[in-house]
Amino acid sequence: MAKLFKEIVKLEKTVPGGQTLGCLKDGKKVFVWGGLPGEKVELEIYKTKSSYAEGSVIKVLAPSSQRVEPRDACYLATSPWQVYDFEYENKLKNELVTEAFGQEKIELNLPPIKTDGKDFGYRNKMEYSLWYDNEQAKIFLAFHKRGTHRKTPITSSSIEHPEIFSEATRVVDELNARGEQARKYQSLIVRCDQQSNVSSALFENGRPHPQMTNLEDKILGKKFSYSPNGFFQINLPLYEMALIEMQKFINPKLNTVDFYSGVGSIGLTIADSPILVESNKFAAAEAEENIRKLQLTRAKMICKSAEQSLEYITSNINLVLDPPRAGLDEQVVARILETRPARIIYLSCNPTTQARDVAKLLTTHKIIHSQAFNFFPRTPHIESLIVLEKYHNAHRCKN
Repeated sequence: MAKLFKEIVKLEKTVPGGQTLGCLKDGKKVFVWGGLPGEKVELEIYKTKSSYAEGSVIKVLAPSSQRVEPRDACYLATSPWQVYDFEYENKLKNELVTEAFGQEKIELNLPPIKTDGKDFGYRNKMEYSLWYDNEQAKIFLAFHKRGTHRKTPITSSSIEHPEIFSEATRVVDELNARGEQARKYQSLIVRCDQQSNVSSALFENGRPHPQMTNLEDKILGKKFSYSPNGFFQINLPLYEMALIEMQKFINPKLNTVDFYSGVGSIGLTIADSPILVESNKFAAAEAEENIRKLQLTRAKMICKSAEQSLEYITSNINLVLDPPRAGLDEQVVARILETRPARIIYLSCNPTTQARDVAKLLTTHKIIHSQAFNFFPRTPHIESLIVLEKYHNAHRCKN
């Protein structure tokens, strides 16, 4: 680990990763957590490379008018934009999506980002570390300090549903009552559904993962079962907003193919009988069960990677894409360009890789809709929706 040192810096702009850019005395760029553009701050530098450094704010010397007091002492570990005014955060996220596409020479005219206005208490899943205080001889809930492997103990956290933090506190109280040691455990995962039912599990070092009790939630009126330890959306009210937006662009006369489908919560809600493609066997099994429970007998689950399922990308389909942060594999992009699906509905948690992918698709398709969603308030994460429609004659769109 790099030796920590401090320096006073004037911050310039927020960059797509969510940090704020500044410049050290030696001319090296520094990427900063906990600061806003225009502020003069004292930093603790925790990482130095040949061309850049990373750090976090320990003292604000000249604050921005957009700065607000963070709700949690642990905010840098969980939600580093707690110091941003919420209205400013929403505006900034739209600007960052526009900038990501601008880097690919694509001009987006984004409407205001969509949010339900709830900036705390929205997360339905949390993973906590455990930390042992030798002086008090007890375990505390903890998070890793941003940019380091060090842990910071916590006594409050506000971005998750209150029931989640209450359950985590109960588990830790039980551990302390038994005189347990934190080093025995890797983490504590807690998840709740929209009815406040909670499922939790301690993950022990060197032991198989425990089986967690499945939860159920309704999404656009359809009930889904999912493992609390698996992939499922963190902020369901905002997710439903995105699904309603996506559904507007599903042509009911065409088949729908949902790549990177997870447990099927996109395809099974916005289309009647989709083909789902998912490589994770646990998520695919849950998708199969959801198809059965929803009695969607014509829906089909393909448990293969996207690259192994290219034959399902054809011309006259609605193609739904919700890839991981890395974006689309080159083989998927090539297949899309070859077959020219009628409509592409691309939801992404990383506008930078989404913009890269969309730029490649503009030889055969044009953007007909764009919308950003604030799924993860008080963090730099952004969900971006792009809808593309194929040209009748392939040619590059002029943006």
